[in-house]
Amino acid sequence: MIKNIEHATVFSFKDEVVYQKGQVVSKTLSQNKNVSLTAFAFDKNEGLTKHKSPGDALVTILEGSAVIEIGDEIFELTENQSIIMPANVAHALFAKEQFKMLLTVIFPEK
Repeated sequence: MIKNIEHATVFSFKDEVVYQKGQVVSKTLSQNKNVSLTAFAFDKNEGLTKHKSPGDALVTILEGSAVIEIGDEIFELTENQSIIMPANVAHALFAKEQFKMLLTVIFPEK
């Protein structure tokens, strides 16, 4: 189920989270054993340190631009671009400027 968003109403994902100075803000929209859907707002110079996830993670930049490290590769994504961070591969995100993203993680079936 999707939560924390008005149903049957037109909305923009980027308006669902707001920037806060010196913080990474997140809003969980759905989370269960199969999928996690979260909107994020990263203030400038904030990020998530290198980590791994057991599921494939699809990142879509909603506003601004982000630096994303996957394994040993560095990618710079801008608004409306997406990338998949493969399961069990270390990745990190950094905000050279403020950015918002939608993160969808699909976990393997057990």
